[in-house]
Amino acid sequence: MARLSIVACSLLAVGVLLLISGCTTAPTATHGQRNADPAGYTGGSSLPEPYSMPEVSLTDTSGRAYNLATTPSKPVTLLFFGYTHCPDVCIAVLSDVSLALQRLAPADRDHIQLIFITTDPARDNEKQIRHYLDRFNPSFVGLTGQMATIKRAASEVGVDIEGKRKLSSGDYEVGHSAQVIGFSRNSGVVIWTPGTPVAALKHDFALLLARSR
Repeated sequence: MARLSIVACSLLAVGVLLLISGCTTAPTATHGQRNADPAGYTGGSSLPEPYSMPEVSLTDTSGRAYNLATTPSKPVTLLFFGYTHCPDVCIAVLSDVSLALQRLAPADRDHIQLIFITTDPARDNEKQIRHYLDRFNPSFVGLTGQMATIKRAASEVGVDIEGKRKLSSGDYEVGHSAQVIGFSRNSGVVIWTPGTPVAALKHDFALLLARSR
């Protein structure tokens, strides 16, 4: 399968490179080799300038409007952009997040919401997204909408969506950066790259929640 990998963005203050991927190969994790995060995250990198949650309205898997800035009601939101035809990177990220959440105490887990926004709205309708997310965790929120709106939301939180790349099979893949962004209320304060160990995710999710209450 053709591979797509270009630099999406550089967070110089924390020394992290986020790769944009066609969802064929996850970047190699180097979390045990970099300096400890100044905010105390084990696997994540704290953002020196927090992101604001994009004020955009999309559509959830029930067909209802979902405003990113006003609809989420839990103290912690985990934001991830991907698509249901992604062969491996999206699957790995969502699986790891789900496992990390399962290892938290139920009372903590109930205060964390993952939001999945499709980067392939042409193929990902509400039913398709719901079926896909239920494989990982039925509580995950799935959103779709106009591609222009999705790209605007992505750009505001440092996620790059390159678009479609045709494959020899006649199908296509979608290049996008694959970090998970952790929001405390409406402020995005930490990111995790693909390959972050589940134990580190669990630690960081609990730490972010403790600071969000």
